[in-house]
Amino acid sequence: MDGDLKGRRILVVEDESLVAMLLETILDDLGCETVGPVSSVAEALDVVAARDDLDGGLLDVNVAGVEIFPVAEALAARNLPFVFSTGYGEGGLPDEWKGRITLQKPFTESAVQAALFKAIGSKA
Repeated sequence: MDGDLKGRRILVVEDESLVAMLLETILDDLGCETVGPVSSVAEALDVVAARDDLDGGLLDVNVAGVEIFPVAEALAARNLPFVFSTGYGEGGLPDEWKGRITLQKPFTESAVQAALFKAIGSKA
């Protein structure tokens, strides 16, 4: 299953350092390249604007008290897939974002892999 994820460049937006380190390790194990992690919405928007080589994103819904949705909009505008990460699950998302692939914290490596594969693995 992870063969389609190898070499993918994934933007990680996460303000909790231990969670960010865990995601880096998981992405490394899957053969992905971690872009970031970045710990603010402003920095994430800068990265999305500056890089044309992103394959997708893992987005914490609440980053240092700021909602991630401007970054989700920027990725969606470029037709780039992403996965939300939140302690509240999909139920914690505003209506306009419900139905998006969402990881509930705490998550496992297999859950991250499955979510990324669902979001990104099928894209050429």
